[in-house]
Amino acid sequence: MAVIEYAGDIGCDEAWQVLATVKGAQLIDVRTKAEWSFVGLPDLSALGLGPLLVEWQYFPSGERNPDFITEVDAALSAAGAPPDAPLLLLCRSGGRSAAAAAALTQAGFGPAYNIIGGFEGDLDAARHRGMRSGWKAAGLAWQQG
Repeated sequence: MAVIEYAGDIGCDEAWQVLATVKGAQLIDVRTKAEWSFVGLPDLSALGLGPLLVEWQYFPSGERNPDFITEVDAALSAAGAPPDAPLLLLCRSGGRSAAAAAALTQAGFGPAYNIIGGFEGDLDAARHRGMRSGWKAAGLAWQQG
């Protein structure tokens, strides 16, 4: 089985810098509607942006979104993103977003990057997320969904 490549993994702080400095760069949050509602969303308002919300998988079934590529294409068009816009993919901790970045790369989008650590990051010793790594732990802006 061939490994599908994508542009690479970047940290949350680097993702923020790309969004702040690269014209047309887009953050695509691939978590579920439940996660957006109950866990929160990146707040990009200080950059004059908003995250594009496209589920990679559905909750609670875990079924992959068969329209993911089409929905991303529509969201990018609606955002006015240029065809070669850097795409920064975010999920809870970096697994789904890596798969989504690979799928977008294979479909001809990109460059597509996976944000390592995701929105909530790894589990800590108490088995809680949001304290060790990820968007929230980096102290980046976020809001409740």
